[in-house]
Amino acid sequence: MTDSFKVLTLNNIASEGLDRFPRERYEVGADLADPHAILLRSYKMHDMEIPASLRAVARAGAGVNNIPVSKLSELGIPVFNAPGANANAVKELVIAGVLLAARNLVSAWDYVRHLEGNDDELARAVEATKKQFIGYELPGRTLGVVGLGAIGVQVANAALELGMSVIGYDQKITVKRAWQLSSGVEQASNLEELCSRANMLTFHIPFNEHTRGLLNRDRLALLPKGSVVLNLARQGIVDEDALLAALDSGAVSTYVTDFPSRALMNDDRIICLPHLGAATREAEENCAVMVANNLRNFLENGNIRHSVNFPEAQLRRTRPHRLAITNSNVPNMVGQVSTALAEENINIADLLNVSRDEVAHTLVDLDGPAGEATLQRIRSIDGILSLRVLPIIE
Repeated sequence: MTDSFKVLTLNNIASEGLDRFPRERYEVGADLADPHAILLRSYKMHDMEIPASLRAVARAGAGVNNIPVSKLSELGIPVFNAPGANANAVKELVIAGVLLAARNLVSAWDYVRHLEGNDDELARAVEATKKQFIGYELPGRTLGVVGLGAIGVQVANAALELGMSVIGYDQKITVKRAWQLSSGVEQASNLEELCSRANMLTFHIPFNEHTRGLLNRDRLALLPKGSVVLNLARQGIVDEDALLAALDSGAVSTYVTDFPSRALMNDDRIICLPHLGAATREAEENCAVMVANNLRNFLENGNIRHSVNFPEAQLRRTRPHRLAITNSNVPNMVGQVSTALAEENINIADLLNVSRDEVAHTLVDLDGPAGEATLQRIRSIDGILSLRVLPIIE
């Protein structure tokens, strides 16, 4: 049992998020031993030794490829992220990428910055060559949006406002996102249909084994000639070799990516950006605040919101005595816990049991405190991954 917590930061975190931790109960810093929680952004944790004291990990961003999620799940440790907190920032960068490609702005800017001569000579050079940078307007163009989560929905709606036709594809769109999506967005039945109809294509999906190389040679071949591809989601979603071949064949005219590589750099047809998707002050602050709030709620109350490996769990406190139990998702776990409490004559005032894949999380509010022998009995139940006693913090 603890009423104070240590939060180890592995990256610089916006002060707006760190301020959510009351200093009288939280020690927050980059040099802490035995932390109860880890707060990070891009730090790669895969080779890091997991402290025995660790109860939670929180990333101030959406992707969690830098975190060993499976390993932490086996240890009963939730991983929190901040879905949607950077959605507006990414949406704006996508629209910027669309405009960069449509109006040839990068090559035009590069041309002008290398001009020499006086103002009259500059004017003549500009008028003589501007036609080589002629672009096109967005109305009448079709944007294909792969992934209709928090970011994809905003991108789709913004593109409609710019006069584009929009077609989206997402096998697992949530009811919440469907309500947010404009009725003007068409639905593709599969990726092949979307690729064959969209002359601008953008991705807003996580990177995993299912999405690796999702835009491959076959799907690139379906694109209308001269299409634009944007990948501001995750490196690896687009097959780079296939993309380069599509540029050479003319199937793709421009590739805009937030993930430079040696194969892509120094090609006039490719616009490489330095991972700017969520690089705004507002997005960093929003992400930090979201994960700090959810991390604190978990540490103090056992509640779970926006975890990538644990179920959602929200139970209002009704008693000062709460147990937060994480266990393997197998039958009769709640029954064994209830029996142990009953044999100490402790009444359960409220209980929530939820599960996700192989993990279950149980919150139990008690009418009285459980003794150490009972707590040890519960901890010794086969399949129990962690048990915490959570008194109400005044």
